[in-house]
Amino acid sequence: MARTSYASQKSRLEKEKAKIEKQLQSLQAKQRKPIITSIVRSMRDYGITPEEIAAAFSPRASSRNTDGARKPTSASASKRTVPAKYRHPETQAEWTGRGRAPLWVVEAEAAGTPREAFLIEKVAADATAD
Repeated sequence: MARTSYASQKSRLEKEKAKIEKQLQSLQAKQRKPIITSIVRSMRDYGITPEEIAAAFSPRASSRNTDGARKPTSASASKRTVPAKYRHPETQAEWTGRGRAPLWVVEAEAAGTPREAFLIEKVAADATAD
């Protein structure tokens, strides 16, 4: 029984591997042609441009809806501006009512003034009554 060396076995297997990879590429190329034809036909039917396809593949496209509008995300939702709820009548400093209360609210509450006294509707009503 003839012995084959490691190098000759490796060389033979690498040749087989290259042959199989070439067959796989050929098979994939045959399968791709009808798919590409179908995609092009659909693009023509729906009036889709290659630029729209390229834009769909861009990294920023994943945050957009199909109509091009941005999808709401938790990051963008948390960055929305919230209208002020409280206003200091003298300094016109405003606070949304969220988070830690500003010093002027804390000091007024310590002095006995209720927080509701600084509500923007209340401040506006008091200003028009004067």
